[in-house]
Amino acid sequence: MASSMGGEVWGRGPAFVFVIDVCMEEEELRGVKSELLRVVEQLPESALVALVTFDAMVNVYDLGFSECSRVVVFHGDRELSSQQIQKLLGIGGKKLQQLGKSLVIQKQSFLLPISECEFSITSAIEEIRSFAQVTPGHRPQRSTGVAISTALGLLEGCLVNTGARIMVFTSGPATRGPGIVVDLDRAIAIRNHKDLINGQAPYYWKSSNFYKRLSQRLCDSSIVLDLFACSLDQVGAAELKVPVESSGGFMILGESFESDQFRKCMRHIFSRNEAGNLKMYFDATIEIVTTKDVKICGALGPCISLRKTNNLVSENEIGDGGTYIWKLGTLTSKTCIAFFFQVNYEHKPQPGAAFLVQFITRYRDGNMGIRRRVTTAARRWVAKQSPDISAGFDQEAATSVMARLAIHRAETCQARDVIRWLDDNLIRFASKFGDYIQEDPSSFRLSSNFSLYPQFIFYLRRSQFLDVFNSTPDETAFFRLMLNREGVTDSIVMIQPTLLQYSFDGPPVPVLLDIRSISPDVILLFDSYFCVVIHYGSKIAQWRRLGYDKDPNHGNLRKLFEAPELDAGQLVAGRVPPPKLIKCDQHSSQARFLLAKLNPSVTQDSTYTDGSDIIFTDDLSLQVFIDHLQALAVQG
Repeated sequence: MASSMGGEVWGRGPAFVFVIDVCMEEEELRGVKSELLRVVEQLPESALVALVTFDAMVNVYDLGFSECSRVVVFHGDRELSSQQIQKLLGIGGKKLQQLGKSLVIQKQSFLLPISECEFSITSAIEEIRSFAQVTPGHRPQRSTGVAISTALGLLEGCLVNTGARIMVFTSGPATRGPGIVVDLDRAIAIRNHKDLINGQAPYYWKSSNFYKRLSQRLCDSSIVLDLFACSLDQVGAAELKVPVESSGGFMILGESFESDQFRKCMRHIFSRNEAGNLKMYFDATIEIVTTKDVKICGALGPCISLRKTNNLVSENEIGDGGTYIWKLGTLTSKTCIAFFFQVNYEHKPQPGAAFLVQFITRYRDGNMGIRRRVTTAARRWVAKQSPDISAGFDQEAATSVMARLAIHRAETCQARDVIRWLDDNLIRFASKFGDYIQEDPSSFRLSSNFSLYPQFIFYLRRSQFLDVFNSTPDETAFFRLMLNREGVTDSIVMIQPTLLQYSFDGPPVPVLLDIRSISPDVILLFDSYFCVVIHYGSKIAQWRRLGYDKDPNHGNLRKLFEAPELDAGQLVAGRVPPPKLIKCDQHSSQARFLLAKLNPSVTQDSTYTDGSDIIFTDDLSLQVFIDHLQALAVQG
């Protein structure tokens, strides 16, 4: 049962601070400027804007000064408190006033309504120039941490607590000041996973802690941090993950600011509804109320605990716990949070008795109106051995929750320990819910409600969320951030990608995520959420090279080529950030994006391949994994 209601509407906001790295190449900077000029042109007149640029120094633009460009310059090496930043900017110290239904901001000229500064901010953006020239063998001097901290101090000083975004556009790692990722000397490589495991990343923990401190300030002021990073190298997204994730911000890791991927993301973020308001929701809280027989353990997702406790809060914390209310900097239509509860056996719940869990969500919509939505779920207790437990099991939802728990553990534990924890839980699960004769693995069966769960865990074990061998720390941070906020359907696609087969035999059909599904005369469409691959069998690829797909006499072949491209286009268009689209032929180098995710049922050690492709790997196949699971589950 759900209900919602509206509230008062504020006259100003939301606020946007654009933080631009001027160390990027001129072509890349041109892409950022072009998109920001389009955004500024289309913002509602009530929106507040500010502009910050950075290289070795940080420049805050005085948008209220119309005679020429005037900036306040901060040194890129110094970590300043919010009060020091506000003092240097000459703002802060006065309380927010509410006159009627208008939000009155203390008079200053760094954060202004777009209606008052559109010309000055447009001129300032147009005048930004690249400072990409560096000493050979050295990286550019970037003070990313100070730039973000300065933007945050500006918003705190202007007392904008109804919703704001700090949007960072960068093309490289911070090389000076708080938040530093790597040294200037290019002879020193940027940290990788091995360095993090061995404690050989000299700046990682200090910089991560610096950004964690910022995340609490972001929460307190209802500010969202977005990171748009386009580079062929790492930029420090791993260090920035906590504030971006906890505030609900976007993280985009791309190759170029002139790409369609970046433009689509920006246009999605600043899209409007039918009323002309931005499709943005700020300053949200989720409060949980339960009956006394259920206690609240915590949450995993794009939120932060407000550490407010009562007798409904469990001492057993899971994720962000120790509270009955959480803060979210922003919401989208796809925001998904996992909440954890435990049975309060002190009250001895009786089978048949009802219990309630109520979610009270408050947020501000695009015109700053306050909304409240109340959702109440009612359930009944059942006996421990009741068949209702099995009938009510949702294996997709269970997998997505276990995945969040696994990546939460992986932040502080070795991957092998997390995989061992997953295996132990799966063995207990199979032993409890499987039907079998003890000590007889061949008798093991799982009902249809449970049968897919083991293979989901198999693919989770070998996913990029836990197996980081082929990923950088930045990529791993991005993958985990996305898994921790998406709903069940998209999470399952990330864990166990989908594979569709296109052939002359009929319409596209789903096939097993297995090496045996590759065939010379079919086209495969692979979707792992982050990457969409159109894989052409060797015979199909040969026909394309001969131009048969463009021959009017081969209309069916042309339709065969068109179908997966249309479907892939729909997949790419429906996601933010858009996935990478790859077209490859069988046995080509790009085919590795597909092969890496397939079940290795045929390897170099297989005695009978039936003409199938093989995967050179020592990994277990799904069948061997299931055989081992059955053998362990029936041991009693």
